[in-house]
Amino acid sequence: MAIFTKHEFQAVALDISRKKGQQFVNETRTFSESTARTSVFLSHSHHDKVLIAQAKTFFEGLGIAVYVDWADSTMPEQTNGLTAQKIKRQIQKNDKFVLLATNNAISSKWCNWEVGIGDTYKLLSDKICILPLADNRNTWEGNEYLQIYPRIEASELLQDYFKVIYPDGRSVSINDWLNK
Repeated sequence: MAIFTKHEFQAVALDISRKKGQQFVNETRTFSESTARTSVFLSHSHHDKVLIAQAKTFFEGLGIAVYVDWADSTMPEQTNGLTAQKIKRQIQKNDKFVLLATNNAISSKWCNWEVGIGDTYKLLSDKICILPLADNRNTWEGNEYLQIYPRIEASELLQDYFKVIYPDGRSVSINDWLNK
């Protein structure tokens, strides 16, 4: 599996941010729904704050609205059963589910639970994938079960082209996947 390193992804997100004149999000508890045609629930570890901001910039640069739970002012300050209900509703509500698959996320009980919910509501309709990010080329500790999901990668042939690669080897442009 050829995946982004965190450093490579950071460069991509910074480039998108510069082209769009955007700033990275900070950790204020505000979430505004966009007029974008497609929305993504971004599953992530809270230990990856910088990467979350970069992933948000990446998807927004593609014209996609991104839901991040800690930016939702309606979420409880402390996690509880209501948190789980709200997250489940947001996974159902958003068009797509993307796991920001870092080592931190893979070891998170919340992310694993969210993937299970995403699988239930999104797998059969091709609306779930992972965005694996490694510390370097050899350190992504992805669990075997994540191999059943499509993954986002950069194309080695074209700059500014990203694709979704399916477990069977097929691939589509990320724009085609996001807009179906």
